[in-house]
Amino acid sequence: MFDEMITLKKLEVFLTFMKVGTLSEAAEKLQLSSVSVHRAIHSLEEGLKCPLFRQEGRLLTPLPSARVLEERVTQVLNDLQDGITSTREVAGLYSNQFKLGALYSLTISTLPQLIAGLKRRKSDLNIELSLGSNASLLGKLRSFELDVILISAEKTIDDVEYTHLPLFEDELMLAVSCDSPLANKSQIKLEDFQHENFVTLTDGFATSADTKKVFQQAGIQPNIAMELGDIFSLMSMVSGGVGYAILPRRVEHVFDTKIKLLSMENMADMKQQVVMVCLASRERDPRILNCIVECRNYAREYKARM
Repeated sequence: MFDEMITLKKLEVFLTFMKVGTLSEAAEKLQLSSVSVHRAIHSLEEGLKCPLFRQEGRLLTPLPSARVLEERVTQVLNDLQDGITSTREVAGLYSNQFKLGALYSLTISTLPQLIAGLKRRKSDLNIELSLGSNASLLGKLRSFELDVILISAEKTIDDVEYTHLPLFEDELMLAVSCDSPLANKSQIKLEDFQHENFVTLTDGFATSADTKKVFQQAGIQPNIAMELGDIFSLMSMVSGGVGYAILPRRVEHVFDTKIKLLSMENMADMKQQVVMVCLASRERDPRILNCIVECRNYAREYKARM
């Protein structure tokens, strides 16, 4: 076990003195008094139980033991700094690795613009993208597997544990196949679809939760023909005539030759709010701060286009 008199601070004072050679210069560099520097060195010798210097008048001349300690302590402190850096990087702090999570539907236009902005700010940033549901992304954020997520707003993000920034609101619409007789309409009443087949996303996805809210507001209990794990498979099922679906407007140009999105009467208040979320305890991370800036720019530009 180390003697309690041997501390990192005293070792720092010792190394500084060995580098500059005089008590006064070491004191100036460390912003201490010469007496404090001398006392720290003498205390270190007591803790080591061996001399490090020979007193020659007002000067301290290093002994061979001091040279050995200097070499070994320098190596130990360098290893310690590397260990601290590695620990922070594994925790996702202050590294060039940036783990971004998002909803599948945001890959259409939102994510490319945000990622391009982040790369302009920091070209060596290594961005790792994970796609998933609201629930899975929030879980990964809590467990430090992701740095920032882009999801649909939920009550859970009102918790003080999180910092969130609104990006935009998106209208929810009824998706029908372009081969459907409804494709030539611009607006429908969802109440008329009581006995129709619908396809939806599995529980945990924002659009799945929003679909249930839309049905509840319309006062209907539709037949759910199929549940899927991503929004693009869902749109394929709609285009194939398996059923209708409730989708956000932002996907309307993906399968625009195969599906059409129709506005729903009396559903103007049913919108999906997309937000950026990070842990409040990590919002000062430089990489997350850059993402916050880019998200603010995106939100401002989106609002200007509307």
